[in-house]
Amino acid sequence: MNHTVQQLLLAALVVLPLLGSVAALLPAPPGLRGRGPDQAVMRHGVTVTGVVLAAAIALAAGFDHDHPARMQAQTDIGWIPALDIRIHLGVDGVSLPLLVLTALLTFLSALYAYFNRPSGPSPKAFVALLLLLESGTLASFAVLDLMLFFLAFEMVLIPMYFLINRWGGAERERAAWRFILYTLLGSVVMLLGLLLVGLKGGTFDMVALATTASDSASGLSHTTQLIAALAIIVGLAVKAPMWPLHSWLPDAHTAAPTVGSVLLAGVLLKMGTYGLVRIVLPMTPDAAHTYAPYLAAFAVVGIIYGSLACLALALPSPTTTLNGGFAPFERGGAKGDLKRLIAYSSVGHMGFVLLGIATLTPTGVNGALFANIAHGLITGLLFFLVGALKDRSGTTNLDQLSGTSGAALYGRAPRLGGLLAFGAVASLGLPGLAGFWGEMLAMFGAFDPADGLSRPAYLTYMALAAFGTLLTAAYMLIVVRRVCMGDHPIEPGTGSEAERPALADVHGHELAAWSPLVALTVLAGLWPAALLGLTDPAVQQLLAGGTR
Repeated sequence: MNHTVQQLLLAALVVLPLLGSVAALLPAPPGLRGRGPDQAVMRHGVTVTGVVLAAAIALAAGFDHDHPARMQAQTDIGWIPALDIRIHLGVDGVSLPLLVLTALLTFLSALYAYFNRPSGPSPKAFVALLLLLESGTLASFAVLDLMLFFLAFEMVLIPMYFLINRWGGAERERAAWRFILYTLLGSVVMLLGLLLVGLKGGTFDMVALATTASDSASGLSHTTQLIAALAIIVGLAVKAPMWPLHSWLPDAHTAAPTVGSVLLAGVLLKMGTYGLVRIVLPMTPDAAHTYAPYLAAFAVVGIIYGSLACLALALPSPTTTLNGGFAPFERGGAKGDLKRLIAYSSVGHMGFVLLGIATLTPTGVNGALFANIAHGLITGLLFFLVGALKDRSGTTNLDQLSGTSGAALYGRAPRLGGLLAFGAVASLGLPGLAGFWGEMLAMFGAFDPADGLSRPAYLTYMALAAFGTLLTAAYMLIVVRRVCMGDHPIEPGTGSEAERPALADVHGHELAAWSPLVALTVLAGLWPAALLGLTDPAVQQLLAGGTR
């Protein structure tokens, strides 16, 4: 593809959602209002995100797959000469899959919201915030200047705060405030590290900094790397989220609307791990080597902690009797909540991503990038399904969903139950689906970490991570059994069928929004080389010190 066309496509990915966000606040032309202005603005959101997705697919189709390590579609324009801050955009094998994933999930979210409009204030504000969130996320993966990365990183916080606070469920204000406070405090610390790297390195250009980092004459000193990397890692770890900086996540997911949960898990969490690969590994290699064992330790604690938290939420409450009767619930609020369970599962899954990065090996980092994409597809699908389940049953409480009048999806909504079971087995890492490869490669990387890292320590981390996969299988299978079959199976001829109200199966628009995620989960599981062929050359070059 022509270089100019590539430049325009990448610029369009960042600019079009921003322009669409502004246009969403303007009155709709009379001929485009349809049944009213609310429908018109929701249609506007679907249209803009659809155009952005088409541009992302065109960019991927025109990408030079023979040279994925080379920065392509670069635009480099001066912005603030006094600080050498430039509008520098580019894409390589690391960022391209994330750009396409972001565009896909945002389009599917807009499509889902068009038919299932979240209850709350004006749809105009909802669509404007959704598009602003997309613009900031795409910019985070496309920019190649540290200050622009920080601005894009911060740009997503305000729209996500309002999406949770104004369109969320119970406890939404508290969850929104925890989200904004944690991420803003982390960002302040990260900004100090980015400024130190840029000022000491003489430039904020990420390509130049990555290229000179391994040069002892022009690179950063060891002490500077240690201080800067620590600040940057802390800021990125909050967004990742890494244990113990994860506590904002379950509340945010539980309170967020369905679309907010999909984008938060599927896209926003990836910004933290992407920053580690794009900034910390190539620009502060000595510090990365120093901090890697500690990062791996926190990662495996997160894997075990997240899995145990999910297992506690999945099991019946002490007042639930499995062999007759259903006692009153003692687990109120968010306890036993299915959305909260999936949120905690993200802590565990992102722990595998962090473990892969901490191995400092091509195998581990490629596994981390693969797990990033797999988690976005699978967890995005799960949050869609849980949102649909809540719309139908009025609850996401597992004790209620598995009770005598609960969901029992296999009998009442078999397609919805089948999709939930598919998402669960994909999440637990069933071979042949996308969730398998990233976790396996991350553990392979831990089996043989980079030179200078303690192999016995990493073998211990690998064993703990493997135990985490067993816990994941346990809680996911419990969820499937309870929600899809129920704790109280209906016996023929008992009349219990009347106790279960009607439950709609998958609608056409839901099938359209979820089918791409199912198809890509299967495709990535059966053909992992399609993604690994993009990331591996770029990862090899980043770990070697530099990018072109």
